[in-house]
Amino acid sequence: MIEVSPSIKLDESELQFDYIRAPGPGGQNVNKVSSAVQLRFHVIRSPSLPPEVKERLARLAGRKMNDAGVLIIEAHAYRTQEQNRADAIRRLVALIRKASQVPRVRKPTRPSGAGRAREKAHRSRIKAMRRLDLHDWEE
Repeated sequence: MIEVSPSIKLDESELQFDYIRAPGPGGQNVNKVSSAVQLRFHVIRSPSLPPEVKERLARLAGRKMNDAGVLIIEAHAYRTQEQNRADAIRRLVALIRKASQVPRVRKPTRPSGAGRAREKAHRSRIKAMRRLDLHDWEE
């Protein structure tokens, strides 16, 4: 079991790992060893997550989640499968933790007029300094 928060625990059987070759430079080893990890987590079918967390997670994941509701995280920062696997799990847990936090409700407010007036006065002073005073040039 992977503990995300005190109320959310993921079963490792919900996670699917695929091992692929890492992109980019890496010498002779990169063409022989599949050290990169692709973690797949089916968010919609997961019994571990409450519905509101699933909705927020889908919004946060963006392009990492496909149309079927599968969250795909690729990890290839490290040279070994174990480190990349741990990195992928760590990133999944961080994403779920962020989705489990209830966002604060924004109270609509109106901007104060003083801020705009102060900005207009400042711009006016800047532009006034740019103007030529013809009396300074006549002698």
